[in-house]
This record gives sequence, structure tokens and C-alpha cells, in this order.
Amino acid sequence: MAYQHLLDDGKIEKLVAKLRALAPDNPELAVAVRTEANYFERNAARMRYPELRRQGLFVGSGVIEAGRKTVIASRLKRSGMLWTVRGANAVIAVRCCRHSRKFNDYWDSRGGGNALSLSCTHLLV
Repeated sequence: MAYQHLLDDGKIEKLVAKLRALAPDNPELAVAVRTEANYFERNAARMRYPELRRQGLFVGSGVIEAGRKTVIASRLKRSGMLWTVRGANAVIAVRCCRHSRKFNDYWDSRGGGNALSLSCTHLLV
């Protein structure tokens, strides 16, 4: 009764139908199955994994977690660092733009151009 392949293949509607066809005797299990079926149905558009893979995108959280650790935590969690939410968000925005190779676009969108971006390179290290 493994349905993982349906999820991996992007056949969410079929997965939901199979889950709804289950009739567990245990009432708690029945509620859990119904809750999961509702979740998959509600989020089907986000679970088109084959399409996402064809676009070269990652579908697991491991890459995102590693990126968060590399881009955000490594800068904000240095010894002696104390941040306000506003300050942390500003540094995160700049680092994300730099690591996604959109650093100049970030500053251009704020009207600062490259002159401003050069004055903030100390935030990137």
C-alpha cells in the first residue's frame, strides 16, 4: 500500500483518490488519513515534482537548509553578533542577492547603482 510513487510521479489526484478510498477501522487513523488527503488535495499545485525536476529545481528541503546555513546563519551567528530584526533582514537581503548573483540588480532597484553596492561589500563576508 505504498503510494510514494504517486507523489513522486506528480499524480496527486490519484493519490488523493486512493487515500479517500481507504476505510480504516480505527477512528483516529481515519481522521489522520482524511487530514492527509485534504492536505494533498489543497496543495496539489505545489507538488508537481516531475515538472519541477524538468526545470532543474530541487524538490527536497536539504538544498534549502544548506543554503540557509551558508548564506544566513554563517553571517548572523558569528561570535558577539546581536541583531535587530530590521538589521538582520537587511543583511539577509544583501547576502541573498549576492549569492544568487543579483547583487547589482538589488542596488539598481533601489536607485543606488554600483557606487552604493561597493560601500556595502563588508556586509557580504
